[in-house]
Amino acid sequence: MNHDVLVVGSANADLVVPVNRRPGGGETVLGGDTRVSAGGKGANTAVAAARLGADVALLGAVGDDAYGTLLLDSLRTAGVHTGLVRISERPTGIAYITVTPDGENSILVSPGANSALTPSDVGALSGVKVLVASMEIPLETVEHAVRAAAEVGVRALLNLSPVAEVRPETLEALDVLLVNEHEAAWLLGETDSDPAKLLDLGPRSAVVTLGARGALVVERTGSTEVASEKVAAVDTTGAGDAFAGALAAALAEGATLADAARRAVRVAAFSVTKPGAQPSYPTAAELG
Repeated sequence: MNHDVLVVGSANADLVVPVNRRPGGGETVLGGDTRVSAGGKGANTAVAAARLGADVALLGAVGDDAYGTLLLDSLRTAGVHTGLVRISERPTGIAYITVTPDGENSILVSPGANSALTPSDVGALSGVKVLVASMEIPLETVEHAVRAAAEVGVRALLNLSPVAEVRPETLEALDVLLVNEHEAAWLLGETDSDPAKLLDLGPRSAVVTLGARGALVVERTGSTEVASEKVAAVDTTGAGDAFAGALAAALAEGATLADAARRAVRVAAFSVTKPGAQPSYPTAAELG
């Protein structure tokens, strides 16, 4: 396998509904027209990296249905290699997303075919520069992929989202642990929110995304704040995945972690100015 970036993760169809406000328990709220687009943390990450020029493959699973076709078409159009995407008997995963006028979203994911991805699907990783995994697939598959990458010297980046408890040896095998503020707080506990202490969990470095404020890069030599430019947010769906893909692409090119984070912050900021996840991701030319 010879790819700059291998993404091990989910592929979902995003069903997005604009709403003025989210419904409370037992409440019905009318929304706008449903928009269907390609999504899923794994597929989003792969597309974001590919649009920036990286040689990317996705290891994932979709159903033999219209949503699966939508996802494969989107991946291939972006330049992502899909030879490692399994066709499962289970339906393609779906993310049900509401977006409010301020661009914020709430997401419910039905994993479907993503749950069929097993450790045995992870093959030889020699020739890969950076492996990226995220948590919308079975935990044992994520942990196996990280260990397999570490064993052959591939840089392993885990986007621990949705946040979950992983084994200490998995964290110790990571080159980069990528989390947002809420995920970092969950990992550290409410009594200790010092991001530098993420390294005490075992990874060689960590990046904490801070939404509109940018990101914080945590390394053994110290921490670096990366500010984001101010933009008018239209839809924040998939911004974290855009960040992950851009980070991985830059690392595969040989950038330092701080420089990779600077590029990733720019890509994430660009992505929130347009609706949708994958459709909002910039090419290298658009990024400038």
